[in-house]
Amino acid sequence: MKLSSTTRATTLSVALAATLALTACGASNESDAGTSGGDSAAELSGDLIGAGASSQQAAMEAWQAGFEGEYPDVTFSYDPAGSGAGREQFIAGRSDFAGSDAALDEEELASAQERCAGGEIFELPNYISPIAVVFNLEGVDELNLQPATIAGIFTGAITNWNDPAIAADNPDATLPDQPITAVHRADDSGTTDNFTDYLFQTAGDVWTSEPDGEWPLPGGEAANQTSGVIGVVESTVGAITYADASRAGDLGVVSVAVGDDFVAPSAEAAAAVVENSPAVEGRGEYDFAIEVNRQTEGSGEYPIVLVSYHVGCIEYDDQETADNVKAFMEYVISEDGQQAAADNAGNAPISDSLREQAQTAVDAITAAG
Repeated sequence: MKLSSTTRATTLSVALAATLALTACGASNESDAGTSGGDSAAELSGDLIGAGASSQQAAMEAWQAGFEGEYPDVTFSYDPAGSGAGREQFIAGRSDFAGSDAALDEEELASAQERCAGGEIFELPNYISPIAVVFNLEGVDELNLQPATIAGIFTGAITNWNDPAIAADNPDATLPDQPITAVHRADDSGTTDNFTDYLFQTAGDVWTSEPDGEWPLPGGEAANQTSGVIGVVESTVGAITYADASRAGDLGVVSVAVGDDFVAPSAEAAAAVVENSPAVEGRGEYDFAIEVNRQTEGSGEYPIVLVSYHVGCIEYDDQETADNVKAFMEYVISEDGQQAAADNAGNAPISDSLREQAQTAVDAITAAG
């Protein structure tokens, strides 16, 4: 039985409060081992400012609780303004790190290197989560869709829920004669970048636009940030959108065609495709951007996956910022930090190999001499 919105919200609030309390308590009981400069928890202070992906917001709440439990004198803030805005704020020096659902492009990479003392940046894939295609359709909770069908819906070529392309893969569903309202992000979004990359790679004959963080087509409904598109779909019967799976709530969820199967979004399926995806070539020593294998036919792999990064400097202008960023990233990649995020957001904890890789970057964070 599906929970009502009120019941679900109350349950989530209670669970969130309990998780954050336990996270903060656990972090408080950890050792006061210092950062690179030998600082104890009591000696870390000042501000730590992050901005970026709204998809990370639930995970960030858990990370903030754990970090502040260990470092209570550091004032932490994170503005979930969207991936594009987060990258812009970091490059402009208005934040200490960015959360981004897409790796830096070549132009952004050059600008970020100029922003950082010493010219080296880190990109750590610290948040891995499926992007769910979610919909609001009375009497229908689940659908199977081919990539070309999803592409047709979002290009506007498929306009009604009883379209033969949808019906073909859902013979047991009662599909209404209901217009489709396709909803996309209005802001520059890493989620959009990942979603359009999936469509371009798997349905290129239908979706011909290059991957981009800004929605490339006219028409459809638009809203800012993850909460915005989810809100439109929740209030609009017949609507469909794409969003971090942790925000799907009571909406219907699409299973996408992978090989001969249909795979639903899950943390495990997202982690599986990332493990079988190569690194982006030609990046720096501490830049661990991933080229997601969208065309996988692997059993149990879900290809519409969001690999969300934390982007920062290997060398900062001052010791306080370097110490605070280092301590925060240390907590985020730890087993406790990843589990706290997974408990709140339902994402996939990073693998041991990704943790070991990220640790080399965290160990290298320092201040300009």
